[in-house]
Amino acid sequence: MRKPARLLWTALFLVAVFILVPLLIMASGRADLYYTFTSVALLSIASAGVWLTFYIGRINIGQGAFALMGGYVSAILVVTYGWSFWATIPAAGLFCAAASVLIGLPILRLRGVYFAMVTLVLTEVARLLALALPITNGAKGMVSIPSPGSLSLFGFTIIPDFATLKNPRLAFYLLAVTLMVLCFGIIYRLVHSRIGKLCQSLQQSEELASSIGVNIAYLRVVAYAVSSFFGGVAGAIFVAISQSIYPSSFTVTDSINFMLNCFLGGLGYVFGPMLGTLVLYFGWDLLFETGKFQLLIYSTAMIVLMLVLPNGLLSLGMGPKEGLKRGRTA
Repeated sequence: MRKPARLLWTALFLVAVFILVPLLIMASGRADLYYTFTSVALLSIASAGVWLTFYIGRINIGQGAFALMGGYVSAILVVTYGWSFWATIPAAGLFCAAASVLIGLPILRLRGVYFAMVTLVLTEVARLLALALPITNGAKGMVSIPSPGSLSLFGFTIIPDFATLKNPRLAFYLLAVTLMVLCFGIIYRLVHSRIGKLCQSLQQSEELASSIGVNIAYLRVVAYAVSSFFGGVAGAIFVAISQSIYPSSFTVTDSINFMLNCFLGGLGYVFGPMLGTLVLYFGWDLLFETGKFQLLIYSTAMIVLMLVLPNGLLSLGMGPKEGLKRGRTA
């Protein structure tokens, strides 16, 4: 896509999420939709991290663990140590990134299938730790977490106290969408940087990449750390919105859904997780009307879509080869 067209689409997207969506919600009188779209934005952030591990040729089924850890880090820092919520966002992300480095150093050296199997248990391990550690309050969870306070810089209030706002749902929506835009902007820039090109070489042939001097282990750890950072950030914002967190707030099912969001939107496209999250979230709610057939229809639809559109919804209108070719450079 040429630069003028890319800038136009970017501008249209920003107008849509920051202006058009709030206006449509206000016109409909459905204030509950703010929470819906906020959830989609948060899930997109976590799914974007999973997409990045796919980009280096690894299947990540453990993002729910880092979302849970990020949520607890934010809650503990706010409730126990009196931190400002705004400081806990990067703290939660950095904590998860550091944890992923410790976890990733040994398991990222394994072949892809073994890495996927190890990550599959991470979410359950994080849940069990949340149940066992005294600081997390066990099965009772952490509740009554205060709303985000004001954020000031050089004596000027940049963000007001959410508790004083007439419409905090709109504020949470704008917060989640802003971080979602930043998240995908970072990933887009990373993919199109020198490191991104090296990461792409791992998909084609790790042996060949290693033979020309590419530090494969280093790239894997960096990508996994960035991925986990986004999971922690999403968990921290989730806690601020729900004002509570429990060991069951993020489960293995959530980790699988983060992965499915990437498949559905398109593994070859940076913005695939965003579209996949939107479609999967609303699609699941629509299928609720089918009652006991909900899971059957959902599973069948996902299988059919993956067979018909192996490179996701963003490959619509392209042949399989063309979609794959364009997906690698999207």
